Order: sequence, then structure tokens, then C-alpha cells
Amino acid sequence: MQGFLRTYADIDMQQPMDAAVVIPTVLRPHLTQALHSIFAQRFAGRIHIMVGIDAMKGEFDVIEQACVSRPSHCAVQVLWPGFSTSVRHGGLTPPGDGGALRVVLTNLANSPYVAYLDDDNWWGPEHLTDLRQALEAAEWGFALRWFVHPQTRRPVCIDTWESVGPGRGMFNERFGGFVDPSCLMINKLACPSAPHHWNFPLKADPMSADRNVFAFLSRNHKSRGTGRASVYYALNPNDGLHAMRVRLMGSAYEQAGKASETETAN
Repeated sequence: MQGFLRTYADIDMQQPMDAAVVIPTVLRPHLTQALHSIFAQRFAGRIHIMVGIDAMKGEFDVIEQACVSRPSHCAVQVLWPGFSTSVRHGGLTPPGDGGALRVVLTNLANSPYVAYLDDDNWWGPEHLTDLRQALEAAEWGFALRWFVHPQTRRPVCIDTWESVGPGRGMFNERFGGFVDPSCLMINKLACPSAPHHWNFPLKADPMSADRNVFAFLSRNHKSRGTGRASVYYALNPNDGLHAMRVRLMGSAYEQAGKASETETAN
């Protein structure tokens, strides 16, 4: 398959929209849940969803099938350049989690208000509404997140120590705090230099451009948190922080990993 741009829309694409969502993906199956969680937002406005394919690791049908249930106020556009922009997959841009896609799609998004969602995570139904309200008094905003068990996809507990905003949490001393990309929304017109920082991870970690984006935003722009945990973040057992997270979550992690009677019966 060569490069393409595919659009699923019933609305005027020229008219700026009320929010945009950027999703870099390698077409993992959970992308369906991510898209459905956007379609299910209780949001009084039009949503521009920009899906950028970094590498064809899965089947394109996952997008086709998800968009069958797309509501009319959501426009979905899919970009596959025909090659990966990430060094991880043979491209030229350092980030391993999408290459240049977050920068490109943020700039393309037809809304000042751009949120981000990783393809293995999903949102609660009030997420975009909460963030848009936060940006009425700020230039960027953030929600809190739930940790989700990687096997059962059940919420374990709210993250109260990592992605908790500026000046807080276990990363405060080193980075001034932290906000996970799936928890973030920026006003790209008020923060025009921020998207550029998605191209620059820390030297030792190609998956860490989010640290530089957060550092730039927290140093230069006013923020506001929603105070609500509306992001569901799938834990990765291969993540270097996983063992520490499991220890901090304690018995809640084990409990979330147990199959229910219904799941066992199926």
C-alpha cells in the first residue's frame, strides 16, 4: 500500500472544529477502543480526529471497522505517508513513538485545541469537555489517569505519583513534574512553539519526547488541570517503570488481573 490520506466525514472540513485529537498508531487492535472512546465523548462540538500511521504493524481494517460507528459530529482523517518517519522503523526523526507524526498532525489539525491519545489507551466520556473548560482559563490543560491492567484491561487505580502535573509527583525534582500525552490538551495558537518539541526525545530514551514537551509547556505557558481521572492508561510489562508501579499499586494490581466469573465462563 502506498501513501494515502483517507477521510471519514459528514461535515464541512474547512470550518475550524471545536477540538482535535491526534493519534499516532502502528494499528494495534486496541485502536478500536481508543476511537470508540472519542466517538462516545459527551462533547458539545465537532471533533477532528487525526490518525497517523507510523508503521503497518496491524491491519488497516481496524480503522475501517471502528469508523462504522462514527457519529456525524466526528471527522476522522488517516495519514500514512507510505513510510515511517521514526528512526525506530528506518525513518529520520528520533522519537520511537510516532516519529514526526505528532508534530505534523498537530499542525494539520483544524482546531486550536489539540488533545493526544495513544492507540492502546482510551478516555472517559467527559474527557474533552473537561479539558476544553480548563483551557478557557489556561493555554494547556491536563487530566489525571487510571492505570489499566495489561491483560484484563481493567482499571487498577488512579495514578497519584507520575502524571500529576507541574510541580508535583515523583518526577518533580528531575523534570518539574510530568503529564502523559494521553492526558494532555494544548491551545496550539497560544503555544505555537510547543508542537516542535514532540520531535526531540531525551538522549537515552527514544520514547521520551513527552518530557521535553511537558518541560517547555510548564516553563512557558499557563496550565490548568481538570482534577478528574478521565484517561485509561494501559500498563506495559516491558516498561522500565512497571515493577515499581506494580509495587506501588499493591494488591489492587493483582485484583484487577483476576478474570471475572463471566470472563472465565466465556
